[in-house]
Amino acid sequence: MNFTRWSARLPGTQRRAARGTEGSVPAARGEYARQQGQLGHEAPDPAEADEAAGVPTLEDFSVRELLGRLPGLVALVYGPEHRIAYVNDAYAAAFGPRPAGATVADTCPEAEELGLLPLIDQVLRSGKPRTVKSRRTQDGGSYTVTCLPVDSPHLDDGVLVHAADVTDHAEAAERLRASERRHRETAVTLQRSLLPQDLEQPDDLRIAATYQPGGTDAAVGGDWYDVITLGAGRTALVIGDVMGRGVRAAAVMGQLRTAVRAYARLDLPPHEVLQLLDGLAAEIDASQIATCVYAIHDPNEGKLVYASAGHLPILVRDEDGSVRRAEDPTGPPLGTGGWLHASGSIALPPGSTAVLYTDGLVERRREDIDEGVAALARALSGASGTPQVVCDRLLRSLGVTAEHDDDVAVLVVQHPSRKGSDAELFHNAALELLGGVEAAPRARAFASGVLSSWRFPTELRDLGVLATSELVANSLQHGTPPMRLRLRRTDRRLIIEVTDGDDHLPRRRRAETEDEAGRGISIIATIASSWGSRRTPGGGKAVWCEFALPDKS
Repeated sequence: MNFTRWSARLPGTQRRAARGTEGSVPAARGEYARQQGQLGHEAPDPAEADEAAGVPTLEDFSVRELLGRLPGLVALVYGPEHRIAYVNDAYAAAFGPRPAGATVADTCPEAEELGLLPLIDQVLRSGKPRTVKSRRTQDGGSYTVTCLPVDSPHLDDGVLVHAADVTDHAEAAERLRASERRHRETAVTLQRSLLPQDLEQPDDLRIAATYQPGGTDAAVGGDWYDVITLGAGRTALVIGDVMGRGVRAAAVMGQLRTAVRAYARLDLPPHEVLQLLDGLAAEIDASQIATCVYAIHDPNEGKLVYASAGHLPILVRDEDGSVRRAEDPTGPPLGTGGWLHASGSIALPPGSTAVLYTDGLVERRREDIDEGVAALARALSGASGTPQVVCDRLLRSLGVTAEHDDDVAVLVVQHPSRKGSDAELFHNAALELLGGVEAAPRARAFASGVLSSWRFPTELRDLGVLATSELVANSLQHGTPPMRLRLRRTDRRLIIEVTDGDDHLPRRRRAETEDEAGRGISIIATIASSWGSRRTPGGGKAVWCEFALPDKS
C-alpha cells in the first residue's frame, strides 16, 4: 500500500506523526516526492497529492448539509411534472416548507410569480442554465432565479433551482429610478414653463410649434422656440438648442430665450442679435454652447432674413410642393466667441411654408444628419394643411414617438395666400417723398385718400392723417433723402411708416413750453397704439406707428 494513502487512514494523531514532526502538508508532500524520486517514480498528480496529504475534498461533505446552510433559496425538482425532491431551509423560510413528491404547479404559488415553470421547461429543452432577473413576489420580495439541469442516473429530468434574494438591490434601484424620474419631471416642467405658453400670431403669418421631450431614458435637453412681434408688421422667429442635458440645460435655455426677447426689442438685424447672444452665452456658462437661428419676416419684403449660429438650415415649401433649403451663412454655435455672424435671406412668398427645427427631429444613430434633413424635406413636400397639422405630420413621418431618444422642437410658419374677401383686408400703399416742405401736404392728401378708400371710420382716418403728418415732418426736419411713406392695413391694424436716409433714431422727450419742436414723437405715442424705430440696411432708418382697428365682432 502507498505510504501516504496508508497514513491518511490512520487516526489523526498517528497521521500527523507519520507526516513528520512539523505536521505540515507541504512537508508531507516534499517527503513523499523525495521518496518517489529515490525510487525512480514519476511525480504524483496534484489531486492525488492533496488526497495523500489529507486535504478535504468535496466528496468529504454532505450535499444536503451544504445546500441547507446556503443563504440562497435552493430547490431540487425532477420528472416531467416537476415534482419536488428537496428544498433547503432558506427556501422553506421564505415560502414555507414544501412536501417531497408534490408538484411545483400545485404546491408552489411563488412559482408563477417567479416564472419558474416556463424557466424549468426551457432548461429541460435546451440542457442549458437559464436565469430571470429581479422578479417580484406578492410579499414584496425580489429574487433572481437560476435553473440548472441536473445530470444524474438517480434523477430523471432533474433541475436545480436557485433563487437569490435581491430585494435590497431592487429597492435601491427603484429609489434611484424614482429619483431620476423626479429629476426628469422637474427638468421637463422647467423646460415647458420656459417655452411660450401661447404663441404670438402675427397678422400676415400663421404659426404653430411643438415641443416633445425625449423618452424616459433620455435626459431633457434645452430645445426652445419663440415668436416675437416687432411692430410695423414685422415678426422675429427663433429656434435654438442648448447642447447640455437636464435642469442646467433648461435653465441656460431660459436665460437665452429671455435675452433674445430683450435684444429683439432693439429691432436689430439677425446677425447683430446673434453677436450679442454669443457673448452672453459664454458668460452664462462657458461649458455649455447652444445653436440658434434668428429670422425676421417683413411682409413688405416677402422673405425671411436670418442668421444661424451652428443650427440646421431652414426649409421652405413653396405652393407647388417643391422644397428649398436656406444656405449659408452659418456661423459657429453660441458661446464659442471670436466670430462675426452674417445675415442671409430666403424668399417666403404667399402660399409658402417655412420649417425651423432642432436636431432631435432629423438626427439618428449610425446615419448622417444630411440624410435626416433630406428625409424631412421629403416629408415637408407632401405635408399640407394648417401649421399644427404640418407639425404633427412631420413628427409622424420622421418616426418621433413618446419614446424618442432626444428632445424635438419644431416651428412651422405659413405665409397664407389670401383670396376673395380675405384679401380685401390686406392692402399696401406707398409714396415717394420728393421735394422740400411741399412733401408734407402731399403726404397728408395721399394718406387721406388712401384711408378713405380703405373705408376706415372718420375718427381713425383723422388720426391716421395726423400721424402721417407728424412722421413726415420729423423726417423732413431730421432725415435725409431718399424718403418714403408707406401705409399698410391688415385685418387687425393700420401701420404707418416713414423711411429716410439718416440713421439717427428719434426718441421721445419732454418738450418745454417755449420749445418750437420736439413734440411730434410725443403726439405719435399719445394717439397710436404703439410706435417704434429701427435702422434699415444701407444706413437709414424707419419710424412707424400702429393703430388697432375696431373689432367688428
